[in-house]
Amino acid sequence: MELKGKIHSFQSLGTVDGPGVRFVVFMQGCPLRCGCCHNPDTWDINGGKEYACQEILDKIVRFKDYFGQKGGVTVSGGEPLLQAKFVTKLFKICKDNGINTCLDTSGCVLNDEVKELLNYCDTLLLDVKYTQNSLYLKHVGCSIDKVLSFLEYANLKQIPTVIRQVIIPTLNDNEQNILYLKDLQTKFSCVHKIELLPFKKICQVKYDNLKLDFAFKDISTPSNEQMQKLNKLLL
Repeated sequence: MELKGKIHSFQSLGTVDGPGVRFVVFMQGCPLRCGCCHNPDTWDINGGKEYACQEILDKIVRFKDYFGQKGGVTVSGGEPLLQAKFVTKLFKICKDNGINTCLDTSGCVLNDEVKELLNYCDTLLLDVKYTQNSLYLKHVGCSIDKVLSFLEYANLKQIPTVIRQVIIPTLNDNEQNILYLKDLQTKFSCVHKIELLPFKKICQVKYDNLKLDFAFKDISTPSNEQMQKLNKLLL
């Protein structure tokens, strides 16, 4: 039986999901329940639509002329590590066709299938949601140790990595948090960039439609001045 993946959606010309212009594949299913999640419609692994790798490659190659030297395909989610075997197969055929690969992940799973996947990954976007384990346990649903173990393995493989963090006022918008991220960049040579992203609430309508409570609905969006202040700490 042909291996198929559960896909939530596609984005044809993404510019914020890895280097260059990218075709983005959003996988269905996520084991985490992050308070700031923008895509609660990706949580259920039984949702989405099934695709074969060749079907997705056929979509990707239509946009190959736009990729240039840096662009390519990014697999995001949901959490793509839940379907590591499928993403591995997709990345293999992408690389066979000269297409750069990028994985956007929370780093919450590290097993043999994930390690095999990382052999075909050109770039990692790693979402380090918090730098305190207590916040991970409360607002994510896993331990920070899992994420750090994933980063250690990525460093062992020397996969170029961008650490990303959504800045959420009252939770991680402080100097101690940012300096911890900066220390990770010093400690792990695979990390070549840290991106701080402002928390936004444009996803509220999705929660309303799904009749789900948006845990962070009462948290404000950080100001531009606040984001600039935190970004200066990374210099």
